[in-house]
Amino acid sequence: MTSTSPGSCKIIVDAMGGDFAPLNCVVGAVQAQKELPGVEVYLIGKSAEIQKILSEKNLAFAADRIISASEVIEMGDSPTAAIRTKKDSSIVRGCELIRDGKFDAFVSAGNTGAMMAASTLIIGRIRGVSRPTMGSFMPSAGGPVTIIDAGANVDCKPRHLVEFAIMGSIYAKEVYGVDNPKVGLLNIGEEESKGNEVSLETYALLKKAKLNFIGNIEGRDIFKGTAHVVVCDGFVGNIVLKFAEGITGLLKHLLKEYAAISFFNKLKVGLFKSSLSEALKSTDYQEHGGVPLLGIKGISIIGHGSSGPKAIKNMVAVAKKMVEHRIVEKTENAIKEYGTEKDDQV
Repeated sequence: MTSTSPGSCKIIVDAMGGDFAPLNCVVGAVQAQKELPGVEVYLIGKSAEIQKILSEKNLAFAADRIISASEVIEMGDSPTAAIRTKKDSSIVRGCELIRDGKFDAFVSAGNTGAMMAASTLIIGRIRGVSRPTMGSFMPSAGGPVTIIDAGANVDCKPRHLVEFAIMGSIYAKEVYGVDNPKVGLLNIGEEESKGNEVSLETYALLKKAKLNFIGNIEGRDIFKGTAHVVVCDGFVGNIVLKFAEGITGLLKHLLKEYAAISFFNKLKVGLFKSSLSEALKSTDYQEHGGVPLLGIKGISIIGHGSSGPKAIKNMVAVAKKMVEHRIVEKTENAIKEYGTEKDDQV
Protein backbone atom coordinates (compact mmCIF):
# COMPACT_ATOMS: atom_id res chain seq x y z
CA MET A 1 0.00 0.00 0.00
CA THR A 2 1.17 3.45 -0.82
CA SER A 3 2.73 5.62 1.85
CA THR A 4 0.75 8.78 2.41
CA SER A 5 1.19 11.66 4.79
CA PRO A 6 -0.18 11.07 8.32
CA GLY A 7 -3.97 11.19 8.38
CA SER A 8 -4.34 11.13 4.61
CA CYS A 9 -5.08 8.47 2.01
CA LYS A 10 -5.25 8.34 -1.79
CA ILE A 11 -8.46 6.92 -3.22
CA ILE A 12 -9.33 6.32 -6.88
CA VAL A 13 -12.92 6.72 -8.08
CA ASP A 14 -13.95 4.91 -11.26
CA ALA A 15 -15.44 7.72 -13.34
CA MET A 16 -16.87 5.30 -15.90
CA GLY A 17 -18.65 2.93 -13.49
CA GLY A 18 -22.43 2.79 -13.13
CA ASP A 19 -25.67 3.45 -14.97
CA PHE A 20 -25.21 7.22 -14.80
CA ALA A 21 -21.46 7.47 -15.37
CA PRO A 22 -19.50 9.58 -15.68
CA LEU A 23 -21.77 12.35 -14.33
CA ASN A 24 -22.66 10.90 -10.90
CA CYS A 25 -19.15 9.56 -10.38
CA VAL A 26 -17.49 12.88 -11.10
CA VAL A 27 -19.92 14.91 -8.98
CA GLY A 28 -19.66 12.40 -6.11
CA ALA A 29 -15.86 12.39 -6.25
CA VAL A 30 -15.77 16.20 -6.07
CA GLN A 31 -18.14 16.11 -3.09
CA ALA A 32 -15.92 13.55 -1.37
CA GLN A 33 -12.86 15.73 -1.93
CA LYS A 34 -14.65 18.72 -0.39
CA GLU A 35 -16.35 16.99 2.53
CA LEU A 36 -13.94 14.27 3.67
CA PRO A 37 -10.82 15.60 5.38
CA GLY A 38 -7.57 13.75 4.90
CA VAL A 39 -8.51 12.23 1.54
CA GLU A 40 -6.87 12.74 -1.83
CA VAL A 41 -9.48 11.75 -4.43
CA TYR A 42 -8.47 10.77 -7.97
CA LEU A 43 -10.70 10.05 -10.97
CA ILE A 44 -9.89 7.36 -13.53
CA GLY A 45 -11.56 7.08 -16.92
CA LYS A 46 -11.92 8.92 -20.23
CA SER A 47 -10.21 12.24 -19.53
CA ALA A 48 -12.15 14.27 -22.10
CA GLU A 49 -15.51 13.16 -20.70
CA ILE A 50 -14.40 13.86 -17.13
CA GLN A 51 -13.12 17.32 -18.05
CA LYS A 52 -16.33 18.10 -19.92
CA ILE A 53 -18.48 17.42 -16.84
CA LEU A 54 -16.17 19.40 -14.58
CA SER A 55 -16.44 22.33 -16.98
CA GLU A 56 -20.22 22.09 -17.53
CA LYS A 57 -20.93 21.82 -13.80
CA ASN A 58 -18.28 24.40 -12.90
CA LEU A 59 -16.61 21.96 -10.50
CA ALA A 60 -13.12 22.51 -9.15
CA PHE A 61 -10.90 19.42 -9.42
CA ALA A 62 -7.14 19.28 -9.94
CA ALA A 63 -6.18 18.18 -13.45
CA ASP A 64 -3.26 16.13 -12.12
CA ARG A 65 -5.75 13.96 -10.23
CA ILE A 66 -7.36 12.66 -13.42
CA ILE A 67 -5.93 9.32 -14.59
CA SER A 68 -6.58 8.47 -18.21
CA ALA A 69 -8.13 5.11 -19.14
CA SER A 70 -9.41 4.77 -22.70
CA GLU A 71 -11.75 1.76 -22.32
CA VAL A 72 -14.92 1.01 -20.37
CA ILE A 73 -16.16 -2.33 -19.09
CA GLU A 74 -19.89 -2.10 -19.72
CA MET A 75 -22.55 -3.50 -17.40
CA GLY A 76 -23.41 -6.23 -19.90
CA ASP A 77 -19.83 -7.35 -20.57
CA SER A 78 -18.62 -10.79 -19.49
CA PRO A 79 -16.44 -10.04 -16.43
CA THR A 80 -13.52 -12.38 -17.08
CA ALA A 81 -13.48 -11.74 -20.82
CA ALA A 82 -13.59 -7.98 -20.26
CA ILE A 83 -10.64 -7.85 -17.87
CA ARG A 84 -8.61 -9.88 -20.39
CA THR A 85 -9.48 -7.83 -23.45
CA LYS A 86 -9.99 -4.33 -22.06
CA LYS A 87 -6.58 -3.80 -20.50
CA ASP A 88 -6.91 0.00 -20.55
CA SER A 89 -10.32 0.03 -18.87
CA SER A 90 -10.87 2.07 -15.71
CA ILE A 91 -11.52 -1.09 -13.66
CA VAL A 92 -8.39 -2.96 -14.79
CA ARG A 93 -6.16 0.12 -14.50
CA GLY A 94 -7.60 1.01 -11.10
CA CYS A 95 -6.91 -2.46 -9.69
CA GLU A 96 -3.39 -2.42 -11.12
CA LEU A 97 -2.66 0.85 -9.34
CA ILE A 98 -3.82 -0.66 -6.03
CA ARG A 99 -1.74 -3.79 -6.66
CA ASP A 100 1.33 -1.67 -7.35
CA GLY A 101 0.91 0.22 -4.08
CA LYS A 102 0.43 3.61 -5.71
CA PHE A 103 -2.99 4.23 -4.14
CA ASP A 104 -4.79 3.10 -1.00
CA ALA A 105 -8.25 2.19 -2.29
CA PHE A 106 -10.38 1.88 -5.42
CA VAL A 107 -14.15 2.44 -5.59
CA SER A 108 -16.44 1.66 -8.51
CA ALA A 109 -20.16 1.44 -9.22
CA GLY A 110 -19.39 -0.40 -12.44
CA ASN A 111 -19.79 -4.04 -13.50
CA THR A 112 -19.86 -5.96 -10.19
CA GLY A 113 -18.54 -9.19 -11.66
CA ALA A 114 -15.67 -7.38 -13.34
CA MET A 115 -14.78 -5.56 -10.11
CA MET A 116 -14.76 -8.84 -8.20
CA ALA A 117 -12.72 -10.64 -10.87
CA ALA A 118 -10.22 -7.81 -11.35
CA SER A 119 -9.81 -7.27 -7.62
CA THR A 120 -9.22 -10.97 -7.01
CA LEU A 121 -6.98 -11.69 -10.00
CA ILE A 122 -5.06 -8.42 -10.22
CA ILE A 123 -4.84 -7.19 -6.61
CA GLY A 124 -4.76 -10.78 -5.34
CA ARG A 125 -6.06 -12.71 -2.35
CA ILE A 126 -4.67 -12.44 1.15
CA ARG A 127 -2.62 -15.55 1.90
CA GLY A 128 -4.91 -18.12 3.51
CA VAL A 129 -8.17 -16.67 2.15
CA SER A 130 -9.90 -19.25 -0.02
CA ARG A 131 -12.45 -16.86 -1.47
CA PRO A 132 -12.83 -13.11 -1.15
CA THR A 133 -16.27 -12.13 0.10
CA MET A 134 -18.66 -9.18 0.07
CA GLY A 135 -19.99 -7.91 3.37
CA SER A 136 -23.10 -5.75 3.14
CA PHE A 137 -24.79 -3.41 5.61
CA MET A 138 -28.29 -4.00 6.91
CA PRO A 139 -30.07 -1.89 9.56
CA SER A 140 -31.53 -3.52 12.66
CA ALA A 141 -33.03 -2.67 16.03
CA GLY A 142 -29.61 -3.38 17.54
CA GLY A 143 -27.53 -1.31 15.14
CA PRO A 144 -25.62 -2.13 11.94
CA VAL A 145 -25.60 -5.76 10.80
CA THR A 146 -23.07 -7.17 8.32
CA ILE A 147 -24.48 -9.82 5.97
CA ILE A 148 -21.62 -11.93 4.70
CA ASP A 149 -21.50 -13.26 1.99
CA ALA A 150 -23.73 -10.82 0.09
CA GLY A 151 -23.45 -12.41 -3.34
CA ALA A 152 -19.82 -13.04 -4.25
CA ASN A 153 -19.91 -16.82 -3.64
CA VAL A 154 -23.08 -18.80 -4.32
CA ASP A 155 -21.70 -22.25 -3.44
CA CYS A 156 -19.64 -22.45 -0.28
CA LYS A 157 -17.85 -25.04 1.82
CA PRO A 158 -17.80 -24.83 5.64
CA ARG A 159 -14.21 -23.52 5.54
CA HIS A 160 -15.30 -20.60 3.38
CA LEU A 161 -18.08 -19.66 5.79
CA VAL A 162 -15.67 -19.68 8.73
CA GLU A 163 -13.36 -17.32 6.83
CA PHE A 164 -16.36 -15.07 6.09
CA ALA A 165 -17.14 -14.98 9.82
CA ILE A 166 -13.56 -13.96 10.63
CA MET A 167 -13.47 -11.21 8.01
CA GLY A 168 -16.97 -10.01 8.88
CA SER A 169 -16.03 -9.73 12.55
CA ILE A 170 -13.01 -7.58 11.75
CA TYR A 171 -15.10 -5.36 9.47
CA ALA A 172 -17.92 -4.93 12.04
CA LYS A 173 -15.43 -4.04 14.75
CA GLU A 174 -13.29 -1.62 12.76
CA VAL A 175 -15.89 0.07 10.54
CA TYR A 176 -19.00 -0.02 12.76
CA GLY A 177 -17.17 0.18 16.08
CA VAL A 178 -18.74 -2.99 17.52
CA ASP A 179 -16.63 -4.42 20.31
CA ASN A 180 -16.46 -8.23 20.17
CA PRO A 181 -19.13 -8.63 17.44
CA LYS A 182 -21.68 -11.41 17.86
CA VAL A 183 -21.57 -13.88 14.97
CA GLY A 184 -24.67 -15.83 13.93
CA LEU A 185 -25.00 -18.59 11.33
CA LEU A 186 -28.14 -18.05 9.25
CA ASN A 187 -30.18 -21.25 9.37
CA ILE A 188 -33.71 -22.68 9.34
CA GLY A 189 -33.77 -23.05 13.12
CA GLU A 190 -31.84 -22.11 16.23
CA GLU A 191 -31.04 -25.66 17.34
CA GLU A 192 -27.52 -26.95 16.74
CA SER A 193 -28.92 -29.98 14.93
CA LYS A 194 -30.79 -27.91 12.30
CA GLY A 195 -29.74 -27.33 8.71
CA ASN A 196 -28.04 -29.12 5.85
CA GLU A 197 -24.61 -30.79 5.86
CA VAL A 198 -22.77 -27.53 5.19
CA SER A 199 -24.58 -25.76 8.04
CA LEU A 200 -23.91 -28.56 10.51
CA GLU A 201 -20.20 -28.72 9.71
CA THR A 202 -19.88 -24.93 9.72
CA TYR A 203 -21.54 -24.77 13.13
CA ALA A 204 -18.99 -27.23 14.53
CA LEU A 205 -16.08 -25.23 13.10
CA LEU A 206 -17.42 -21.89 14.35
CA LYS A 207 -17.79 -23.31 17.86
CA LYS A 208 -14.05 -23.99 17.88
CA ALA A 209 -13.04 -20.64 16.39
CA LYS A 210 -11.97 -17.73 18.57
CA LEU A 211 -15.06 -15.74 17.69
CA ASN A 212 -18.07 -14.53 19.63
CA PHE A 213 -20.23 -17.20 17.98
CA ILE A 214 -23.80 -17.21 19.32
CA GLY A 215 -25.06 -20.15 17.25
CA ASN A 216 -27.74 -20.40 14.61
CA ILE A 217 -30.09 -17.50 13.93
CA GLU A 218 -33.20 -17.35 11.78
CA GLY A 219 -34.21 -14.78 9.18
CA ARG A 220 -36.48 -12.96 11.64
CA ASP A 221 -33.50 -12.36 13.95
CA ILE A 222 -31.65 -10.20 11.41
CA PHE A 223 -33.80 -7.09 11.90
CA LYS A 224 -33.81 -7.67 15.67
CA GLY A 225 -30.03 -7.25 15.67
CA THR A 226 -29.51 -10.60 17.42
CA ALA A 227 -26.11 -10.88 15.71
CA HIS A 228 -23.75 -8.19 14.42
CA VAL A 229 -22.40 -10.53 11.72
CA VAL A 230 -24.76 -12.86 9.84
CA VAL A 231 -22.93 -15.65 8.02
CA CYS A 232 -24.39 -17.38 4.95
CA ASP A 233 -23.47 -18.27 1.39
CA GLY A 234 -23.83 -15.62 -1.29
CA PHE A 235 -26.92 -17.24 -2.83
CA VAL A 236 -28.89 -16.84 0.40
CA GLY A 237 -27.26 -13.55 1.38
CA ASN A 238 -28.12 -11.83 -1.88
CA ILE A 239 -31.74 -12.97 -1.68
CA VAL A 240 -31.96 -11.62 1.90
CA LEU A 241 -30.55 -8.25 0.80
CA LYS A 242 -32.82 -7.91 -2.23
CA PHE A 243 -35.83 -8.87 -0.10
CA ALA A 244 -34.89 -6.22 2.48
CA GLU A 245 -34.48 -3.60 -0.25
CA GLY A 246 -38.06 -4.28 -1.34
CA ILE A 247 -39.54 -3.67 2.11
CA THR A 248 -39.09 0.11 1.93
CA GLY A 249 -40.81 0.22 -1.45
CA LEU A 250 -43.71 -1.84 -0.09
CA LEU A 251 -44.14 0.49 2.90
CA LYS A 252 -44.26 3.52 0.61
CA HIS A 253 -46.82 1.77 -1.62
CA LEU A 254 -49.03 0.87 1.36
CA LEU A 255 -48.90 4.42 2.70
CA LYS A 256 -49.83 5.79 -0.72
CA GLU A 257 -52.81 3.43 -0.92
CA TYR A 258 -53.83 4.37 2.63
CA ALA A 259 -53.61 8.10 1.84
CA ALA A 260 -55.75 7.65 -1.28
CA ILE A 261 -58.70 6.32 0.75
CA SER A 262 -59.69 9.70 2.20
CA PHE A 263 -58.62 13.28 2.78
CA PHE A 264 -58.08 12.61 6.49
CA ASN A 265 -55.85 9.66 5.74
CA LYS A 266 -53.88 11.84 3.35
CA LEU A 267 -53.53 14.47 6.07
CA LYS A 268 -52.29 11.88 8.60
CA VAL A 269 -49.72 10.50 6.20
CA GLY A 270 -48.59 14.04 5.34
CA LEU A 271 -48.08 14.89 9.00
CA PHE A 272 -45.73 11.96 9.53
CA LYS A 273 -44.09 11.87 6.10
CA SER A 274 -40.91 13.73 7.05
CA SER A 275 -40.47 11.72 10.26
CA LEU A 276 -41.01 8.48 8.38
CA SER A 277 -38.51 9.46 5.70
CA GLU A 278 -35.94 10.22 8.38
CA ALA A 279 -36.63 6.91 10.13
CA LEU A 280 -36.21 4.97 6.87
CA LYS A 281 -33.03 6.80 5.96
CA SER A 282 -30.87 3.97 7.28
CA THR A 283 -32.39 1.59 4.73
CA ASP A 284 -31.20 3.68 1.77
CA TYR A 285 -28.06 2.24 0.14
CA GLN A 286 -27.09 5.77 -0.97
CA GLU A 287 -26.41 6.56 2.69
CA HIS A 288 -23.96 3.69 3.05
CA GLY A 289 -22.20 3.75 -0.31
CA GLY A 290 -20.94 0.41 -1.53
CA VAL A 291 -19.87 -2.92 -0.11
CA PRO A 292 -16.26 -3.98 0.47
CA LEU A 293 -14.68 -6.99 -1.18
CA LEU A 294 -12.93 -8.52 1.82
CA GLY A 295 -10.02 -10.95 1.66
CA ILE A 296 -7.96 -9.23 -1.04
CA LYS A 297 -4.59 -7.52 -0.61
CA GLY A 298 -6.04 -4.06 -1.04
CA ILE A 299 -9.23 -2.09 -0.57
CA SER A 300 -11.90 -2.42 -3.25
CA ILE A 301 -15.41 -1.00 -2.77
CA ILE A 302 -18.20 -2.09 -5.09
CA GLY A 303 -21.23 0.19 -5.50
CA HIS A 304 -24.78 -0.16 -6.78
CA GLY A 305 -25.06 0.45 -10.53
CA SER A 306 -27.56 3.26 -10.00
CA SER A 307 -25.44 5.04 -7.38
CA GLY A 308 -25.97 8.78 -7.18
CA PRO A 309 -23.32 11.34 -6.15
CA LYS A 310 -24.12 10.80 -2.46
CA ALA A 311 -23.50 7.04 -2.77
CA ILE A 312 -20.20 7.67 -4.57
CA LYS A 313 -19.11 10.07 -1.83
CA ASN A 314 -20.07 7.56 0.85
CA MET A 315 -18.18 4.80 -0.96
CA VAL A 316 -15.08 6.97 -0.61
CA ALA A 317 -15.91 7.45 3.09
CA VAL A 318 -16.09 3.67 3.63
CA ALA A 319 -12.79 3.20 1.81
CA LYS A 320 -11.17 5.92 3.93
CA LYS A 321 -12.30 4.23 7.14
CA MET A 322 -10.96 0.87 5.97
CA VAL A 323 -7.59 2.43 5.16
CA GLU A 324 -7.39 4.21 8.51
CA HIS A 325 -8.30 1.05 10.43
CA ARG A 326 -5.82 -1.11 8.48
CA ILE A 327 -8.44 -3.70 7.55
CA VAL A 328 -6.14 -5.60 5.17
CA GLU A 329 -3.34 -5.95 7.72
CA LYS A 330 -5.75 -7.02 10.46
CA THR A 331 -7.39 -9.57 8.18
CA GLU A 332 -3.98 -11.04 7.31
CA ASN A 333 -3.14 -11.38 11.00
CA ALA A 334 -6.53 -12.86 11.88
CA ILE A 335 -6.38 -15.50 9.15
CA LYS A 336 -2.99 -16.60 10.53
CA GLU A 337 -4.25 -16.56 14.12
CA TYR A 338 -7.32 -18.64 13.39
CA GLY A 339 -5.21 -21.24 11.63
CA THR A 340 -7.03 -21.21 8.32
CA GLU A 341 -3.96 -20.22 6.35
CA LYS A 342 -3.49 -22.38 3.26
CA ASP A 343 -2.47 -21.11 -0.14
CA ASP A 344 -4.63 -22.68 -2.79
CA GLN A 345 -7.78 -23.88 -1.09
CA VAL A 346 -10.95 -23.12 -3.06
